Amino acid sequence: MRVFIDTNIPMYAAGTAHPYREPCRNIIKAITSGSVDAATDAEVFQEILYRYLHINRREQGLMIFDKFQTLMGDGIMPVTMRDVGLARELVVAYPALSPRDLIHVAVMIHHEIRHILSTDRNFDTVKGIMRIDPSEFK
Repeated sequence: MRVFIDTNIPMYAAGTAHPYREPCRNIIKAITSGSVDAATDAEVFQEILYRYLHINRREQGLMIFDKFQTLMGDGIMPVTMRDVGLARELVVAYPALSPRDLIHVAVMIHHEIRHILSTDRNFDTVKGIMRIDPSEFK
């Protein structure tokens, strides 16, 4: 089963003490060992840069970006105009989702990925997508 890795996974894994820190580190370890078939999209990397530059923690953001990019390798999917168009269509069905999350859902649909590892409960509203909370990851 291929699983989409949301932005919050590498960010919590690299962050300070938090209930999600260890579960997210376990996910990163599972990806590293190959026991999880992981995928993500290019938008996740934009989110990482945006967040860390916004809070003036550039070096930490660049470190997380670089390590996650290396980890994901060929598992990074592009965001195409087809994905953006589908995200636009999904706005009506899923008004609680942010534009970034709509892009992730569109990419997942495009690549037939039905599971997402994320702390974001808004994904629970998406039909055909199953969110796995990091604290429930086995």
